Amino acid sequence: MLAHRSGCPINLTLETLGDRWSLIVIRDLMFGNRRHFRALLTQSEEGIASNVLADRLRRLENARLISRRDDPTHKQKAIYSLTEPAIQLVPLLAQMGAWGRRHTPVSKELSVRAQILEEGGPKLWSKFMEELRHLHLSAPRPKVSVLAQLQSAYEAAMAEARSHR
Repeated sequence: MLAHRSGCPINLTLETLGDRWSLIVIRDLMFGNRRHFRALLTQSEEGIASNVLADRLRRLENARLISRRDDPTHKQKAIYSLTEPAIQLVPLLAQMGAWGRRHTPVSKELSVRAQILEEGGPKLWSKFMEELRHLHLSAPRPKVSVLAQLQSAYEAAMAEARSHR
């Protein structure tokens, strides 16, 4: 059993999620719906190294925040999914995004999803978690796609940023 510095819930959360890459990997699974190693490696804004990504995926799986299964379409690929505890991080990530928008020099295109989640509040977060349960845990499909709304806003902001260059 792994020794912990203390039984404080904030400490234990930081021990699980507090390294530089774990929340980025969860973010990319959650908001980018990147489910394969290659997509997580090549489509992240931050440019994670392959050995670091492999390590974080292993750590997140050991912490039961993600699950891994073989991809039936390709023998050497795996599909990564969020587990229920990771899906329950939506409010935390929404709050982090809101804080970041207020206190750091964010770009409009990379903060538009955080803005939508902040403005939508707990009601939207709940709908998003419902959709993530559908995508990752085979729960019933919700009537509204929050992910599509977030992706559409992101793509529009990216197009606007490109037009101003």
